[in-house]
Amino acid sequence: MLDLSTLGTFVAVVLGLFLIPGPAVLLVLTRTVHGGRKAGILTGLGIAVGDFIHTLGASVGLSALLMTSALAFNAVKFVGAGYLIYLGVRALREKQASATGPAPALPPVSASKAFFQAIPAEVLNPKTALFFLAFLPQFVHPEHGSTFLQFATLGLIFVAMSALYTTLIVLTIRPLGKFVKRLTWLTRWQNKLIGVLFISLGLRVATQTR
Repeated sequence: MLDLSTLGTFVAVVLGLFLIPGPAVLLVLTRTVHGGRKAGILTGLGIAVGDFIHTLGASVGLSALLMTSALAFNAVKFVGAGYLIYLGVRALREKQASATGPAPALPPVSASKAFFQAIPAEVLNPKTALFFLAFLPQFVHPEHGSTFLQFATLGLIFVAMSALYTTLIVLTIRPLGKFVKRLTWLTRWQNKLIGVLFISLGLRVATQTR
């Protein structure tokens, strides 16, 4: 099974990823603004369900592939390393955007409809699929036991963290915005720190062995 060092690194990197607002966060913010806290929370839970579906796909497909093919392992390893380095470079180059800034306009919907709309939106997001295919394998080691269980464990941790993160955003959106504005140093250096984190992980991934 997964060791504490691997789990700690995984959690730290996922937290770093969450600090870069993406389409999922913007969707949650939009639904919160137009539909209230309940709609925002259920949107986040719908996104988590979409992530869970990605987890199942990665667990079933990649676990079998990585156990039987050294070539596949190396291919996934270098694709994952390149993807992580790409995320790091992009974070270094991007200007800091506020996670509590204005959200794009969407027509208001009921909380239940917001939940069910968020699921396919996340399932059909190609960036999310690429993330699971390229990111999770970097923390899975066949010598530690069942690769399926390792994939499933990491995926479920990501799903739980995603649901908790979006819920906290919805519940603290106003005080959070005021707090972040006061941390000017964090606003300036946040993306730089995240970029260095991802590039370092990508280089580590590229040099690991099966």
